[in-house]
Amino acid sequence: MNQLMTKLTAMVTDPVSVGILVATGLLGLVIGLIIAKSGSRRSRGESESYGDGSCVEIYVGNLSYDMTEAQMRKEFERYGAVKSSRIITNRFNSKSKGYGFIEMPNRPEAEAAIKALHDKDIFGRKLRVNEAKNKSHE
Repeated sequence: MNQLMTKLTAMVTDPVSVGILVATGLLGLVIGLIIAKSGSRRSRGESESYGDGSCVEIYVGNLSYDMTEAQMRKEFERYGAVKSSRIITNRFNSKSKGYGFIEMPNRPEAEAAIKALHDKDIFGRKLRVNEAKNKSHE
């Protein structure tokens, strides 16, 4: 134990060792912040940017709290291809907040799905379905 304390004391008093320790700590902090920032978008339910702008993002509100993403996806797949589906959940208890989003790559199919599913009763609740309003473009 005494030998370890002697070595640690020598490291702390050596300016080069202190500089290396500080630089390593700062590098770890920066990497941690980058990872936390990139993960926070997904945890808030924000979609990834695909760049081509070809997908139609659809808002689906007034969902039953029992509906799963797979069930929601299946409803929309009746009208065409679905790229993604997600139900927004409470971050503390992972329960549905009662709304979600669907991405469909084909606009005519997306518009048909919106028209057909808006006000449709599913699991005892009338869905509210429309094209999502992207806050970053308003």
